[in-house]
Amino acid sequence: MDTPKYKRVLIKISGEALAGDKKFGLNFDVIGPVCDVIQRCVEIGTQVGIVVGGGNFWRGVKDGGGKMERSRADHMGMLATTINSLALADALEQRGVDVRVQTAIEMRQIAEPYIRSKATRHLEKGRVVIFGCGTGNPYFSTDTAAALRAAEINADIILLAKNIDGVYDSDPAINPDAKKYDQLSYMDVLKERLGVMDTTATSLSMDNSIPVLVFALKDPENIYRAVLGEDIGTLVKV
Repeated sequence: MDTPKYKRVLIKISGEALAGDKKFGLNFDVIGPVCDVIQRCVEIGTQVGIVVGGGNFWRGVKDGGGKMERSRADHMGMLATTINSLALADALEQRGVDVRVQTAIEMRQIAEPYIRSKATRHLEKGRVVIFGCGTGNPYFSTDTAAALRAAEINADIILLAKNIDGVYDSDPAINPDAKKYDQLSYMDVLKERLGVMDTTATSLSMDNSIPVLVFALKDPENIYRAVLGEDIGTLVKV
């Protein structure tokens, strides 16, 4: 059996990644393989927390287009993250993985309210914990929620699964000569405005000395490689 490098991880999965090529909604051809890999991570003893975005349904203020009050638009985004959380939970349960969904906004009929000590206890028992509704507050991204939950549960690392395979000095889709970084400091990210996460999430991770590994979710196996400590993506640390 493989030996994980990290005992406890926080995986941040973008909502857009769950839509796959459909660009909207849920693509179970994407979700299935992701959950297969998460199952393997649990089986080798890694404790897994997950924060999922909601951009495959609604992106808060960006989709509000200035036509909605910001707080209400953000609350709609939080509901979108809950849809994704329940979909992931169902797919994991079908694979025999014990999972709990906790939401920062109470909706007791469908999920547990977020309680830090309870989340930690679930993790210690080998359950996957999916954190929905972001931080529960408008004006904060799900990247910030990932940094916050990682700090609260004492995660060893944040695994930032995105649609791109690392951090570049410019957009590789526009600039074919864009340079990919293997490792960066948080100060580099902030000074160069590299857009790994928003500045709030970056600062929170830096203040709590939590490393962030940015990699592509297109190959779900990257999650397992990251847990084992293999050299993939871009590592951001103090």
